[in-house]
Amino acid sequence: MNLLSISFPSWLKPEIIPGFPFRWYGLMYIVAFGIAYILYRRQVRERNFPISEDELQGLFFWSILSLVVGARVFAALVYETSDIYITQPWLIFWPFRAGKFVGLQGMSYHGGAIGGAAAFLIYSRIKKWDIREIADMWAPAIPLGYTFGRLGNFINAELYGRATTMPWGMIFPNAELVNGANLPRHPSQLYEAFFEGIVMFAILWFLRNRKPFKGFLFGLYIVLYGFFRFCIEYFREPDRDLGYRIELLPNDQLIALAHPLTSFSTGQILSFGMIVVGIAVIILMSRLPGREVIRIYTDSGEKPVTQEEKAAEAKQKRKLRKSLKKR
Repeated sequence: MNLLSISFPSWLKPEIIPGFPFRWYGLMYIVAFGIAYILYRRQVRERNFPISEDELQGLFFWSILSLVVGARVFAALVYETSDIYITQPWLIFWPFRAGKFVGLQGMSYHGGAIGGAAAFLIYSRIKKWDIREIADMWAPAIPLGYTFGRLGNFINAELYGRATTMPWGMIFPNAELVNGANLPRHPSQLYEAFFEGIVMFAILWFLRNRKPFKGFLFGLYIVLYGFFRFCIEYFREPDRDLGYRIELLPNDQLIALAHPLTSFSTGQILSFGMIVVGIAVIILMSRLPGREVIRIYTDSGEKPVTQEEKAAEAKQKRKLRKSLKKR
């Protein structure tokens, strides 16, 4: 089996510079936030959306802060099986263990999504912005940055997949031994980086100016992430201390070797919930009043140009050109 596998690059280490506390995982988060900001800012300019640079930075600051808090708290409450954070809650945000800097170990995407979404919804409400427009600009801006977060997981050699005989299976140095052997694993971090990052970005970025109504991209983002994550979880080994939360049929296989279709991990349960919520959001947004697509705002920001108005203007120009030709 080892002949049909790839060894994890020995030169990849969690620390950027050995001996210093700054890690690749943290750097990847910074890169992710930077990419999301650039893509969001571009959309704001494309639409001439009435938001100042200071307001945009404030939106990102509170959203990122809430994202980190939500991701960390959710991971501590949902994925930690011991009672360490219940008895010592200050350790949730304490980056040291046994006198060593270890960073914030354990970040939950679902918790981060809840925290970040709550922040931008509240901030938009305070600023009296169109929340659906704000959310639709978030949708294509997030996935590409998420790719770098999963690359950080890969560099840390964590969150790897279950054992595989595929030729691209990778031997991770810290993987738990199975029957005394370190078996090749699915590089599920790279699967997630590709599908939940690059593929999602390509779809949502292409549709950013082609959405049928306001709020559609936000709902579609939730559905797509839930779908891709749910599928990839079949290749990713669940946390050993959590295992499968739901098993519809009895299963005595090692979780490192197989993931039965009728067994569902914590990530799959949360992702299925996202699919349901995303579909509900799309249905709701399609029925709300004022759902017409607003693509470009005037300089004053008071009278946005809708898709229908642009079509009517183009039709009027065509009629004018025809009448001039007849003369």
